[in-house]
Amino acid sequence: MDIRVIIPTYNEKENLTDLVTQILALPINAQVIIVDDHSPDGTGEIADSLAAQEPRVSVIHRDGKLGLGTAYIAGFKKGLSEGSDRLITMDADFSHDPSYIPALVALADSYHITIGSRYIPQGGVVNWEWQRRFLSWSANHFARTVLGLKAQDCTAGFRCYRREVLLSIELDQIFSNGYSFLVEMLFKCQRQGYTVGEIPIIFANRQRGESKISQQEIYKAMSTVMRLAVSRLVSHLTRVFKNRRLF
Repeated sequence: MDIRVIIPTYNEKENLTDLVTQILALPINAQVIIVDDHSPDGTGEIADSLAAQEPRVSVIHRDGKLGLGTAYIAGFKKGLSEGSDRLITMDADFSHDPSYIPALVALADSYHITIGSRYIPQGGVVNWEWQRRFLSWSANHFARTVLGLKAQDCTAGFRCYRREVLLSIELDQIFSNGYSFLVEMLFKCQRQGYTVGEIPIIFANRQRGESKISQQEIYKAMSTVMRLAVSRLVSHLTRVFKNRRLF
């Protein structure tokens, strides 16, 4: 089985080498796709050095900070074009422990998308202030309620997708970027009938480097949820009116 781990990076020089080393040491023979957005701290050069030393590492260089969603899409396209069966997304800052990757892959034998979840039994977060805990929980509850999402952790970026799922999604028609991309992907996958499974993880706040999450990202995510809710309502009303015309 061909397994690719997609890691978007922007100023992650403190974390990248250790993270890639740990992923390559896993007993699943995973390959790594680093998508670097022209990091000014030299992360791209570190990625190139890793790729030169290890054939299981490849690098996509982009011209600027173009966003998380488009970074994932670039990684998806590369992995799919090279025949990948399972494509994993994760953060570069060790908030997602790579030791969970084998469990994500194993669960993908039973579900189309698997998620490393903070919000199921035995999952959780560490080193978060109460404001961030409340905001994250509220955002997930809002997305689940408004969009009818079944996953408990709708905003998690630690995921494994089966090949057929990504081939069936029109990736270039996903409008959102940043962390709201994660909500839209889950929404589109669920609407196509794909199943979602979750494993519990402990999400650890980054120890090195600076957080990329801003208040603007949160507002974008809320806006994305409302946009998707409107499209969901329109689709429902369209089906209702079509059914009425049959009688």
